[in-house]
Amino acid sequence: MNKVVASAADAVADIADGATIAVGGFGLCGIPSALIRALYEQGTGALSVVSDSCGVDDLGLGLLLGAGRIARATGSCLGDNKEFARQYLAGEIELELTPQGTLAERLRAGGCGIPAFYTPAGVGTPVAEGGLPLRYGPDGGVAVASPPKEVRTFDGVDYVLEHGITTEYALVRAARGDRHGNLVFERSARNFNPLAAMAGRVTVAEVEEIVPPGELDPDEIHLPGVFVQRVVPLTWEQAADKHLEKRTVRAVPAGPR
Repeated sequence: MNKVVASAADAVADIADGATIAVGGFGLCGIPSALIRALYEQGTGALSVVSDSCGVDDLGLGLLLGAGRIARATGSCLGDNKEFARQYLAGEIELELTPQGTLAERLRAGGCGIPAFYTPAGVGTPVAEGGLPLRYGPDGGVAVASPPKEVRTFDGVDYVLEHGITTEYALVRAARGDRHGNLVFERSARNFNPLAAMAGRVTVAEVEEIVPPGELDPDEIHLPGVFVQRVVPLTWEQAADKHLEKRTVRAVPAGPR
């Protein structure tokens, strides 16, 4: 039951070229930065990644993207990652865009053993009708387009069929956890992390604080250890390594405070 692994490098050592990986986080919030860096330093490439976005240039999954290590991505947006946009438009990477809620449910469904489900999101758009560019060609034309999806009517409303997602690995980050793999995520970092963890056959969690088994109240556990195979305790420096995509400030009002 002791799932603790000594280091991030040891935890990702068996992830080979061409692997499929679900990655938690939203932009730079709650991303498994230590595991991503370990994978980068290992040199693994040709990866198929499922994540809401690919971070930003040189941070998060942007680190792997900038090194040309990602061959295919499934996500909801390009975000502020200029290199992601450049590679996609240049035909260097394949991208499957999917509505954000649909992506979340596809990961959850895969983790629950549900092969497919119907949703109204995307009906009447290229998401359902097909034709979204998956990959561009060197001439700027569409080399590979998304196929049409099945649409059925229930109680007079159209729904599109979406498939659940499972991956060989999942990389996530948690605020607290125990050696059994029970995890607690903090505030908005509880975004795609539990869902990505459920979808991976081998889930690796980097954890900011490891507590003894039994210390976590069962009612506060966001992800039970049955979904987690490896736990990586972070150093203080690794736990503090967090970034903001955009910093917004406001002027301080004049006068006495």
